[in-house]
Amino acid sequence: MENGSDMSNSMSSGTEIGILTRPDGDVAYEVDGDGPLVVCVPGMGELRSSYRFLAPVLVAAGYRVASMDLRGHGDSSAEFDGYGDEATAGDVTALIEKLGGPAFVVGNSLAAGSAVLVAAARPELVAGLVLVGPFVRPAAASALQRLEFRILMAPLWARLSWNAYLPKLYAGRKPDDFAQYRADVSAAMRKPGHAKAFSLTTHTSHDAAADALRSVTAPTLVIMGEADPDFPDPAVEAQWIADQLKGTVLMVPESGHYPQAQRPDLVAPAIQTFISGVRRA
Repeated sequence: MENGSDMSNSMSSGTEIGILTRPDGDVAYEVDGDGPLVVCVPGMGELRSSYRFLAPVLVAAGYRVASMDLRGHGDSSAEFDGYGDEATAGDVTALIEKLGGPAFVVGNSLAAGSAVLVAAARPELVAGLVLVGPFVRPAAASALQRLEFRILMAPLWARLSWNAYLPKLYAGRKPDDFAQYRADVSAAMRKPGHAKAFSLTTHTSHDAAADALRSVTAPTLVIMGEADPDFPDPAVEAQWIADQLKGTVLMVPESGHYPQAQRPDLVAPAIQTFISGVRRA
């Protein structure tokens, strides 16, 4: 188990800011509430505050919620040797061990693949999975499309490219504070080394997650925005993932790649119901 050292400051009443010390860098997280543990992991290019609407609802419902930044994102450091699905899975595992599991893991986008890897390798740590806008297998893109994306996300202009692309990913209803959140994402990427770390994260492969699907036994809820631009047919992708994991699907209207921030009015109750049902079972 990799234990980190806590930063004991509080952002607000009950919210603790922590640092998980890993062999080659630090991962930032915040935790609030008491009760069964829920670990929320954002997608590539996002901040842990992408769960700013979901986390308070779960805390009020009696859960202990930990939201973490990815490596080289937000308040995490950017000197890591590795980024992507498998590196993030190691960080999630270490955080659950540190905080005391098992945990329900909520993983968005890339982090959904990481959550699958944790559930497959360490099933005793995962009580259930909530996969939001999940990438758990290689994207259906041509070699030319992948090359174009790599060029767009090169370190020198990654921040500007991502800032321009973000509104498309938030297709549908945007949060009221979207302009401020978008500015926060851009500001975080200005930190030394963070644009390069983000660019390296875009190189991740989801092959390991795809291979791990057959080994996952944790109950699973798949949440997908109906307008998610990252998938040719979001409903088909969501159902395919649910079929692999014997899970259930929630399709979220007026939502793109981040339904936890775009439609928390629908997503938060669905996650509460899912967790309650797993715990009763």
